[in-house]
This record gives sequence, C-alpha cells and structure tokens, in this order.
Amino acid sequence: MASNLNPAFAYTVIYVKDVAKSVAFYAKAFGYNVRRLDHTHRWGELESGQTTIAFTPVHQKETDDRSGSVLTPRSDHERQPLEICFAYADIDSAYKRAVENGAIAVSAPEEKEWGQKVGYVRDIDGIVVRMGSYVKQ
Repeated sequence: MASNLNPAFAYTVIYVKDVAKSVAFYAKAFGYNVRRLDHTHRWGELESGQTTIAFTPVHQKETDDRSGSVLTPRSDHERQPLEICFAYADIDSAYKRAVENGAIAVSAPEEKEWGQKVGYVRDIDGIVVRMGSYVKQ
C-alpha cells in the first residue's frame, strides 16, 4: 500500500524583533526577493526556491502559550541553536554585499578541506548565517 506521508520541507521560520526590518535586510544583504509581507508586519516571506524563508515576531500570543517562548542569546558569545546556510556561486562577492548591507562580519570566507569556501556573518537579530560556495564534487 502506498503512503501519502512523505513530507516536503516547506518553511524555515525565523523569529525576529521586527519582521519588516528583517525581511528588508535579508532581501538587500543576501539577495532574496520578498514574496510577502502582511499588512500587520507579523509575517514575511522570501522567495528562496522550494523551501520558504519566513519571519515572524519573537513573541506572539498564538504560540508562546502553546509551544513556549523563543529564547534569544544574551551576549555575542551565545548564538541561536540553529544556523542559516546560503550557497552562492561567488561567495566573496556575496559576503562583501552582506557586510556592506548591515550583516556583522564573523569570519571571512576561507577554503575548507571538504572543497567549499565558507564565511560567517550575523544578521540584525544576531542569528548566525553561514555563507558558502557550492561544494565541489
């Protein structure tokens, strides 16, 4: 019997302080197109291929009581328990654009032993964003 229970990875939801500012930042710093920003500024989406990158406020009455509060780092020495990763054909130019548009430089792109060039930045909410080249086969 065939099963209809094969999932599709549909969304990554990023909890942020200001949805409109974060959507604009990601569009400008990382090169995404805005798919949607609702009129209440409580939900935003970027065009990113098969999986949507979505933004919503850190605190919201709909989910805080059901699934708990979002914990945010208390200092620059802590980070979220996730990492957003973007791949680019020209990682050096992409990294430069991100930093020029407000991303906080963490580590400039460098070659890794697995055949990828990787750099790190933080977004305007302190979330670590890994920027890398496509992995060479």
